Amino acid sequence: MAKITAAEVNKLRKATGAGMMDCKNALVEAEGDFDTAVEILRKKGQKVAAKRADRESTEGAVIAKVNDANNEGVIVSLNCETDFVAKNDSFVALANDLAELALNYDSKEALLEADYKGIKVSEKLIEQTGVIGEKIEIGDFRKLSAPFVGSYIHAGNKIATLVGLSANVDGAETAAKDVAMQAAAMNPVALDESGVDQEVIDKEIEIAKDTLRAEGKPEAMLDNIAKGKLKRFFKDNTLVNQDFIKDSKQSVAGYVKSFNSDLTVTAFERVALG
Repeated sequence: MAKITAAEVNKLRKATGAGMMDCKNALVEAEGDFDTAVEILRKKGQKVAAKRADRESTEGAVIAKVNDANNEGVIVSLNCETDFVAKNDSFVALANDLAELALNYDSKEALLEADYKGIKVSEKLIEQTGVIGEKIEIGDFRKLSAPFVGSYIHAGNKIATLVGLSANVDGAETAAKDVAMQAAAMNPVALDESGVDQEVIDKEIEIAKDTLRAEGKPEAMLDNIAKGKLKRFFKDNTLVNQDFIKDSKQSVAGYVKSFNSDLTVTAFERVALG
């Protein structure tokens, strides 16, 4: 039997993230061959992944990244089964690595096929499933392009947002971050009225009418009153029309225009766990 040194075990541990005993056992089985030991650990990951395929991975880390030019951003959620794993430093580091890598790709499928330190991202996730013992997968992938893109990650990596602005003006970084924080906190259903699904609008009108009928309002008045309630819905639930959380005397759209009269919010993305 090949003699396995502590240095060899440590090298394998750094390469795979596996535990000391798992690394030592893999090297023993591989008779000291490093590449074979790595393959043994990956096969272990495949077995664990197969056993846990039907598990729910509702915990994890949601990471937003913006490129150096500040004109493109991405959100990636790396999902796992428990909050304990989600808070692990190595898990969060992997999530950050994958989000950074994702800036170079346009879809989750492309990211999974991308190279990550010599292996595909999909293979790395299987490997880490074996290391951690939980189902690990990329849950969400969002990308946003605009003349200026800002991001925000809520404490604990549970919510991440991206916001696009119409121009890269003085103060754009501050404006974009503040609006991204707004989107994280207030969870708008759309950017503005035009982005709200007609099905949602119809449902809100019907709810308003049912409430008014219950209050005894005449049928002839329902349409006009319901339209007023719909305006309120748009104000409360569309990003640019919401009251700005740092100054409720102005809307988000008004806040952005305080930096430049022509500046507007062009788009946003929000990903939250749970």
